[in-house]
Amino acid sequence: MLATALCLLVISLPIVLIVIVVALRLRVAASSGQVLAGEETVAFFHPYAHAGGGGERVLWCSIRALQQRHPGVGCVVYTGDVEVSPSDLLAQASKRFGVDINPEGVHFVFLKGRHWVDASSWPRFTLLGQSLGSLVLGWEALSQFRPDIFIDSMGYAFTLPLFRIIGGCRVGCYVHYPTISTDMLEQVRGRRSDGVCNDALVARSRALSSAKLLYYRIFAALYGLAGSFAEVVLVNSSWTRNHIIALWKMPARTSIAYPPCDTASFAALPLERAEKDFPALVLSLAQFRPEKNHALQLRAFSQYLKGGGSRARLVLAGGCRDEADAARVKDLQKLAAELGLREDGQAADWNVSFKTNVPLQEMQKLLAQADVGLHTMRDEHFGISVVEFMAAGAVVVAHNSAGPAMDIVTPLPDGRRTGLLATDDDDYARQLKVVLDDMSAGQRLEMAAAAREAVRHRFSQEVFEEVVAERLVAPLRTPGKRET
Repeated sequence: MLATALCLLVISLPIVLIVIVVALRLRVAASSGQVLAGEETVAFFHPYAHAGGGGERVLWCSIRALQQRHPGVGCVVYTGDVEVSPSDLLAQASKRFGVDINPEGVHFVFLKGRHWVDASSWPRFTLLGQSLGSLVLGWEALSQFRPDIFIDSMGYAFTLPLFRIIGGCRVGCYVHYPTISTDMLEQVRGRRSDGVCNDALVARSRALSSAKLLYYRIFAALYGLAGSFAEVVLVNSSWTRNHIIALWKMPARTSIAYPPCDTASFAALPLERAEKDFPALVLSLAQFRPEKNHALQLRAFSQYLKGGGSRARLVLAGGCRDEADAARVKDLQKLAAELGLREDGQAADWNVSFKTNVPLQEMQKLLAQADVGLHTMRDEHFGISVVEFMAAGAVVVAHNSAGPAMDIVTPLPDGRRTGLLATDDDDYARQLKVVLDDMSAGQRLEMAAAAREAVRHRFSQEVFEEVVAERLVAPLRTPGKRET
């Protein structure tokens, strides 16, 4: 009797699953009406379209690439920014990134369930929680509109099988950063704590480390399965490509499209630094997220000054997405005070300043003045701010890992150096001294010129948009509808 029941279960389960999939596809079919005039629709899954970071530059440049190179395509953006109007979203694209989008060619689908992918909703098992949450949010998106082509542009790989199986869409993705990586597995296996993906409590416990390693391995397998549903994969760096190939095992479908950087406008700035009323400016451009490691910047800068460094100022400018980011800025301000740094607005001879959500014009002004561009994120997938520093003429001191080390701060073919790399407080303080105190003005100018030459074309918006149009979207379009 039990054997018969098991046989019936094995036989019926696939049938039940097929019935469920068919029922869901029929339900989704009702949401496939045209919202834009166009032969095909391409939808970007980007729940935080108003965040103002490098990922959003990728989104807007991708849409501009489609409007210019695939004019028969209608663009749709799935976003959770329900409090922001479409006109405000497009205005930010223009103001923050200098990317102008034709409003008649883009439609926004606003999602109310963004909390499902918010890290704060999942204090434990964050990776799994956000990934399962993306299925809920993805279903909300698919229920409102079914596109012809679906592109995940924020790293929610679990939406790929949803849109391909249930939605019947052709699917692709742009990967900024693998949700899990072999480096993360090695960190847990080695019981090393970084305060971001492996806290000290887990690292100190053999049992907790073993349990977390098992969790990571299971999640990595699920992540690899979800990613395998992508028909085309673009990644933003050599480091990301290596990890995605290791997890998704699709080297033939995976290629690099370096993120778009406005190298042309930044390269128009003079290599000689703009005049200012203080000797030197050290500039950081990074969203106020924990992995950006602004605390390291403050500690290294304080150490540099206490070691007899020249009178310099550190400006930390970046996007502030939510209350958690705002609270993080306040914590950094407290740390700066504890380190003996004097904040702008509190002292005439200030040496540290925090600037949130700065517009493009102010950012360009800061870059024109910056003597040093400071970057401190370990295993940064790419590092758009590093490219911006180099294009603008600032000598960069970046973290010696991942994107900056592998793709950006690399010597020119003739051997000229394009920047400096560091790993910890001592390294950064030492490299700040090299640039600000040991190098002559001529040596700094020579390195800045080499850096600009290295990044000006390779990481331009034009190159990115061409790659997106030809390697991501064109292969996914219906053959008879591709522009020639």
